[in-house]
Amino acid sequence: MTKTEKVYELLKAAYPEAKCGLDYQTPFQLLISTMLSAQATDKSVNMVTKELYMQYPDLDSFLKLSQGEIEQKIKKIGLYKNKAKNIYNMLRDLKAKYNGEVPKNMEDLMSLPGVGRKTASVVLVEAFNIPAFPVDTHVFRITKRIGLAKGDTADKVSDEMMKKLPKYKWHLMHHLLITHGRTTCIAQSPKCNACNVNELCNYHKKGKKAKNQS
Repeated sequence: MTKTEKVYELLKAAYPEAKCGLDYQTPFQLLISTMLSAQATDKSVNMVTKELYMQYPDLDSFLKLSQGEIEQKIKKIGLYKNKAKNIYNMLRDLKAKYNGEVPKNMEDLMSLPGVGRKTASVVLVEAFNIPAFPVDTHVFRITKRIGLAKGDTADKVSDEMMKKLPKYKWHLMHHLLITHGRTTCIAQSPKCNACNVNELCNYHKKGKKAKNQS
C-alpha cells in the first residue's frame, strides 16, 4: 500500500462523516455556493445562502438581481464585491451559452466568469458524480505537509493526487483532507499529537528531528 493509500485509509477511519459542507438543492445553487466559498468558510456561506435560495432558488430569479443587489445579499462574505461581479456575469453567460443548464464538463464550466478549476471540480464531483479532485487551501496545505504532493499550485497538486489514487477515491479523499484541515492539521500550530497520520507526515517528522537535535 502506498503512502497516499495509507493516509486515505487512516483519515477515512478518523472521519467517517466527512462530506461536502455546503448546503444546496440543485447544481445551480452549488455553483453559486462554491463561487462564494473562496476564502470563506462553508458556515458563513450557508448562513447567507439559506435566505438567498429561499428568495432566489434558480437562474431566472437570480437574473432579476442587479450586481449591486447581489452585493447587498452577500456582503457578509469576504470579497463580496468581486464575487458579486463574477456571479452577475456568470448568470448571463450561463443563460446565453448553456440555456441555463450548468455544464457537466470542466472546459465549459471554466469558461464561466469567476469559475476556476477548483470550483468546476466541486460542481462536477458533487452535483454530477463526475470524478475530479478539487484542491482548496486545506487540501493544498495538508498534501504538502504530509508529503503527498510537491506541486507549487493547486492545479499541480490536483494532478498529482489524481495519479496517486484511483478515481473512486478522489471525492472522499478531498473531503477527508478538508475535514482534517479544519479539525487537526490547522494552518497555525497544527495538532500533531492528536493526528492519526503523524507517523507518515514529513512535517511532523521534521519537527521531531529538530526537537531531538536541540
